[in-house]
Amino acid sequence: MKKTFIALLCLFVCGSALMAQSQRVLKVDKRYLNIPVFDDRESQVLTFTAKGVEPLDADVCIAQGEPQYWVYKDMTPYMGKTVTLTYNGEAADLDKLFMADTIVGQSLLYKEPYRPQFHFTTRRGWTNDPNGMVYFDGEYHLYYQHNPYKRHWGNMHWGHAVSRDLVHWEELGDVLFPDEMGTMFSGSGIVDENNTGGFATRKNPPLVFAYTTHGEWQKQNIAYSTDRGRTLVKYKGNPVVDSHEAAGSHETRDPRLLWYGGKDGHWVMVLFEKDGNSFYTSDDLKTWTLQSHLPGFDECPDLFCLPVDGDKNNMKWVTLGAAGLYMVGDFDGKTFTPISGRHQYTTGAFYAAQTFTNTPDGRCIQIGWGRISHPGMPFNSQMQLPTELTLRTTRDGIRLASNPVLEVYTLLDRKFTADKALSVEEANKALAQFTDPGQGLHVKATVKLDAACYTALKMNGKSFIEYNPSFGLFNNQFYSTEDIYGLEFPIEVFIDRTGVEVFIDNGLFSWSAQLCCSSESRLFEFEGWAVTLNNLVIDTVNSIW
Repeated sequence: MKKTFIALLCLFVCGSALMAQSQRVLKVDKRYLNIPVFDDRESQVLTFTAKGVEPLDADVCIAQGEPQYWVYKDMTPYMGKTVTLTYNGEAADLDKLFMADTIVGQSLLYKEPYRPQFHFTTRRGWTNDPNGMVYFDGEYHLYYQHNPYKRHWGNMHWGHAVSRDLVHWEELGDVLFPDEMGTMFSGSGIVDENNTGGFATRKNPPLVFAYTTHGEWQKQNIAYSTDRGRTLVKYKGNPVVDSHEAAGSHETRDPRLLWYGGKDGHWVMVLFEKDGNSFYTSDDLKTWTLQSHLPGFDECPDLFCLPVDGDKNNMKWVTLGAAGLYMVGDFDGKTFTPISGRHQYTTGAFYAAQTFTNTPDGRCIQIGWGRISHPGMPFNSQMQLPTELTLRTTRDGIRLASNPVLEVYTLLDRKFTADKALSVEEANKALAQFTDPGQGLHVKATVKLDAACYTALKMNGKSFIEYNPSFGLFNNQFYSTEDIYGLEFPIEVFIDRTGVEVFIDNGLFSWSAQLCCSSESRLFEFEGWAVTLNNLVIDTVNSIW
């Protein structure tokens, strides 16, 4: 009897599941399919199928009643085709989706109350790791981890934006979509000048990208573009690296590509495997050989070469991981040899940064993921400011410095310049003029302590930068300033609507964090009883939108 009951129950449940699956057929004649979302509802799979286009599964939470926000699917690849939508939910849910040439909320785009004004954010959905960063044909390409259908992690695609000046960005459509091997995790991009991979179909060199698929385990794959990065074609021989058994871990991801050597050089792939960075080599971007492994790093590796103090006769390599830990050393194209231990140049909300390849002026330019929330908005997370990385000789040895690229400063309007050293009270009087919560601010000064006293910068009475010289702590993170006594240091602060970035000691240490989201006035104040502010300047920051 018990077995009969269980069998009937299974039949009922399975039958209900089958009954819940609904379909809708669309003739695509407009660009966007608008989708109402309610996050608190259990998500279901929405499948797009059309002749000549790979099927796509999306995990969505279609709202039954009033949506919390709207997302969209760019239907450009389906234009003129008939698309079948299959959904594990009610048919009435599918009826709420509609086609249009604009997205819902188009008139308010980039004007939302908590939209960052000088940090890149996607129009809709979740954003995290920057991917595939490459300069080509006058454009900086920023690809990134993207969930187009929720403001939470999941459904990993690659989004895409381009810029000609590193500050103003145009968001284009998604370019890598989940497939039978899994969702699209992080990776990198290069220009294959000599067409070593054989992907070029015309005279111009192709862009080639390495990326991870996250399925039963993680595998490394190749895609390429012959249309200036607008469309990425997955290599039919994927995966090109399937190393989980050799690495002893399903965690093998985030391939970083670079060319090593001159004309007769080879490709290098730095891959996070198990406990650190592995170094692979290839002549054609398709067949890869493991050469060495460097433990002590966690995901999203990078590798680049820089002159020390600008001296091109003294070049050193840097390898790093997602959390801002790095090593300086030598690299022979196969093995990285550290010359010192691990160091940290950044912390806080900054994570999983990547540097551009093929930059036109040779600068090493980095962008990191900003783990900054935007409550109530139809998007979440952001990209941090682009910074230039340099190596400098300090009293503690060769260290990595990160400073905003010069292009960022074109956004500034000077509002206040001190003509003398200021007390805390005098500095706060100047800051009191800038209380608009929607206005970006840039504050720069040299902080001088007349005693080993605590100092801070506050917003509405709450500290977001704290320094305790007795312990050498910036926001509870140890950093030894270039001033051997720890009593004087330059500080530069960029304040957007929802987050802050802080650069200490001309970029030798940086820190970023969430700021409280509020429509109320924001009062910024320095704190400290024995503090002097030298060379204080205050700028407003113009919107990039």
